[in-house]
Amino acid sequence: MAEALVSLAVLLAGLAFLLALWRFLAGPTAADRVVAFDVMTVIGISFIVILALLEGRGIYLDAALVYALLSFLGVIAVARYLERGY
Repeated sequence: MAEALVSLAVLLAGLAFLLALWRFLAGPTAADRVVAFDVMTVIGISFIVILALLEGRGIYLDAALVYALLSFLGVIAVARYLERGY
């Protein structure tokens, strides 16, 4: 039963990633692209966490945490850049 739920989670995350990728490519504004990129990074982090669960390796959780922190800083930097109106 747990394996079926993990498979469902991977399937739904993959679908969400494809939808976010579509918004990233087709987004009419830069703000849409930034939000879509942030969503894709969150989904990527969820893939890393699911991989850590499946493999039973806690070190992957550390990698997911570092990825989340870098993603947050990147989105903040781009938001500040866009705020200036460039």
